[in-house]
Amino acid sequence: MRKEKLINTEKKEIIWHTSQVTAHERCILLRHQPVTLWITGLSGSGKSTLAFALERRLINKGVNSAVLDGDNLRHGLNRDLGFSPVDRTENIRRVAEVARLINNAGVIVIASFISPYRQDRAMAKEIIGSEQFVEIYLNTDLDTCEKRDTKGLYRKALAGELKGFTGISSPYEAPLNPVLTLDTAILTVDECLELLLSELITRCRMEGLY
Repeated sequence: MRKEKLINTEKKEIIWHTSQVTAHERCILLRHQPVTLWITGLSGSGKSTLAFALERRLINKGVNSAVLDGDNLRHGLNRDLGFSPVDRTENIRRVAEVARLINNAGVIVIASFISPYRQDRAMAKEIIGSEQFVEIYLNTDLDTCEKRDTKGLYRKALAGELKGFTGISSPYEAPLNPVLTLDTAILTVDECLELLLSELITRCRMEGLY
């Protein structure tokens, strides 16, 4: 019989409906365990480039995965949010909830977000789950990020035309204990992908796919 958990709110009663499909069944079906690779770093550090390249590599190997990208989500789900500290926190909270739902469906998530505050990333880890949350830090120096500034955002921020820009007028709090630290000023995309895949093979038990 279906189990239901009743949650009382101020406005109405909401019932949590439990799936008839277990996490173990999904792992057997998809041949891997789900995790969320949370890629954090400055704008221009290569987060989106790596995220979509990794997704392509995984799909080519028959591994179901999906990218959650900061810019892309601000076109839809988070289009009502700005870049104040409060809005940044809400942005990350929503992303983490989505990542948790996708992980629950058995799919590997690759999340590409500046996510500058340690407290917000800790919140994301709590929502997603400590076993599923894998923090990847792109420790790429500011000069390199500025040189890759195809959008001209650093130029605008340095000129005072763009307020609250991370790394210039707003702080970035580097992870203290990331699972992987990658310097994309030194490592190529392929070298970074090999390190990321090695981590996934171990964590998701995908040995049989390689």
